[in-house]
Amino acid sequence: MKLRNPGSTGRAARSRRRGVASLDQIDRRVVAALQAEGRRPFSSIAEELGISESVVRYRVQRLEDAGILQVVGIADPLRIGFDLMAMVGVKVRPGAVAQVCEQLEQLPETSYVAAVAGRYDVLVEVVCRDTGHFQQLLTEQVHDIDGVVSTESFLILEIHKMAYGWGVGDHGVPLAEVAEPEATSSNGRSASRTSPRRTVSRTSPRRSVAASNQRGSR
Repeated sequence: MKLRNPGSTGRAARSRRRGVASLDQIDRRVVAALQAEGRRPFSSIAEELGISESVVRYRVQRLEDAGILQVVGIADPLRIGFDLMAMVGVKVRPGAVAQVCEQLEQLPETSYVAAVAGRYDVLVEVVCRDTGHFQQLLTEQVHDIDGVVSTESFLILEIHKMAYGWGVGDHGVPLAEVAEPEATSSNGRSASRTSPRRTVSRTSPRRSVAASNQRGSR
């Protein structure tokens, strides 16, 4: 089992900024299957979808290469030896948000970096060994980043929910109805349709599909 790779998270975020990927129904169903059970064999997914195992393997690889999907193991840091997790609100000098985020992404202690609107310009989740480690990170690294004006920290005492299965099954976040391109009917009139459209990536408050990296058929 491994924790999220901050570098991988940054690549996924940059991929999302380039625009919403075009996913067909097979892509969505493959992702939904892995969100529900990340260790599920490709052969099992293929049987359920009525396609070949090689097609499932190709789809997963393509989604991973595009930065849409990550299949990793997610652990609760507070239960595997890390004694401190915190959310840090960062105020940034005008015009410096992007470069500050890029610098924060490089810190191994950061597991979540997001530019936001509101009281702060950036929100950062950090995982540290103890308070001494956190203090050193904050005063010697975060505050030293050019563009950072001030920070406010919120210590996480206990994690009550850490979920990555949004949009899956009866308990997932409902999908938005997105209008498809207008189609012209036989009488020349435009007919508009709506269908579920899901943007799939590590875009829940944490950017990864909670799963093991043990993939493949069994």
